[in-house]
Amino acid sequence: MDLSHQSNQPQSTDPLGGGSKQTKTLSLTRILLLCGAIAGPLFILTVLIQDYTRPAFNPRLQPLSLLSLGEWGWVQIVNFVLAGVLNLLYAGGLWRKLHPGRAGTWGPLLIGAYGLGLISVGVFRTDPANGFPPGAIASTGPSWHGVIHALGGLFIFVVLAAALTVFVRLFLARKERWWAFYCMASVVLILLFFFGGINNAVLMARFLRLATLVGWMAASVIAIKLLCAPDTPQQTRAH
Repeated sequence: MDLSHQSNQPQSTDPLGGGSKQTKTLSLTRILLLCGAIAGPLFILTVLIQDYTRPAFNPRLQPLSLLSLGEWGWVQIVNFVLAGVLNLLYAGGLWRKLHPGRAGTWGPLLIGAYGLGLISVGVFRTDPANGFPPGAIASTGPSWHGVIHALGGLFIFVVLAAALTVFVRLFLARKERWWAFYCMASVVLILLFFFGGINNAVLMARFLRLATLVGWMAASVIAIKLLCAPDTPQQTRAH
């Protein structure tokens, strides 16, 4: 028996296929983070297309939630719900990427809450307002689903701002100060835009769009950042 020949044969260092399992786990994490990366741009692109293709809709005067009404309202309803689902998947990717480290608990929970809020404002539509949709009779008071939609909008922006604050701490801990500054600036702008135009219908329509642009894109940019970041030794062992 040629023992020297046997000793030269390559030995498997992973008889149970752990390396393959780890690769699949990392791939799933990246797919979930990718959902977050595309959620914001896809939502905003869909809104922009509707802004200039929906008859009688004026994006400078009418809030984007009104796109959920009328014959083509289903497009914006799907847009809200799809963005919510993508962010729920993103939350799962954050959990796998960051937990149990810094931002590994509250980051995913708050992004998940943000996703649920988007689904809720898609399911519970706003009331007709500002002459849209054409021919609709504006109610004298808000409907029950209009109230839920409004509260859902408040919830979305508050929890998203809270999530970005969690990421401020994450990037400060990693000594990535410019990323921390970007997240903190996004928080300030989101809250400033959301509450700054709340008493003026025209300002509200414009400021809500700016708050949406800043907030939705910040969440997606962080997903892209984490996609490009190497896995830490702790995360690799956890997987």
